[in-house]
Amino acid sequence: MERVKHDGRWAREIIALQRDDGTWGNSFHSLSAPAKRYPLTTEQALRRLRVLGYTIDDAPVRRTVDCMIACLEDKRKIDDYREKTHDWDLFTKLMLSAWVKIFDPDNEYALTFARRWARVIELAFANGAYDHNEYTKAYEDEFGIKPRGGREIDYISFYQVNLLNGTLAPETESLVFDHILSHPHGIYYFNYDRLDIPPTEFASRNTSSWLASLEILAEYNSVNEKLKFAADWLKTNRNADGRWDMGPKANDRVYFPLSDSWRDAGSRIADCTERVEVFLKTIGH
Repeated sequence: MERVKHDGRWAREIIALQRDDGTWGNSFHSLSAPAKRYPLTTEQALRRLRVLGYTIDDAPVRRTVDCMIACLEDKRKIDDYREKTHDWDLFTKLMLSAWVKIFDPDNEYALTFARRWARVIELAFANGAYDHNEYTKAYEDEFGIKPRGGREIDYISFYQVNLLNGTLAPETESLVFDHILSHPHGIYYFNYDRLDIPPTEFASRNTSSWLASLEILAEYNSVNEKLKFAADWLKTNRNADGRWDMGPKANDRVYFPLSDSWRDAGSRIADCTERVEVFLKTIGH
């Protein structure tokens, strides 16, 4: 998904806090909170910069990707506490590989780990539907341990969904896509429920969270017809002038704002319209 680059106030504030090694000073891992308090975690900063249209061609992102690759090569450690609910070493590789692959899809370190996850998921769906027992067995065979934490027991999270993109056989990808859309809790870290059911109110933060999940899925190959329902719903929620407005509550300091300020409703509408139009273009609608 090719985003418009916004290098104004928000990007400048984030980049000014980056360390020379490409990290931000707090810790690496946290996607559960918006990037609205300083100091940022490295993940919060990366997510916000990506929303603002920054890519690996931008020096701040390149520094962070190089740092993450060094961690994958065991040349350095990420600055973080070790969470006890996960196998932390495996979870670290999961996080780092996902972020590297997002910005550098051809990176071999990230792809190697992505292919390992793909082998697990291929076996979990080998009988034409998701089988959790087969998933657990394949996970243990691939990684040498049983899944411990929530993000490994339930693979539908930001990291795995990004990693699996482009690594599955077409038949499996279609099954996985449908499974994610109908999952009762959506994609973890996005605070939304079933993705195949649009929000009840368009002008809401829920719409932004729902769209954030679909923006990940929009990168998959089997996307056009499977996300037509989302395109149709978005089109029915245009203003009279053909633009979109998710309302002031959509300002979460993660996916909005894109403009320097939403004091002017026109800037908010322009941001919402830009985001929806990029999404619709990506899915071919």
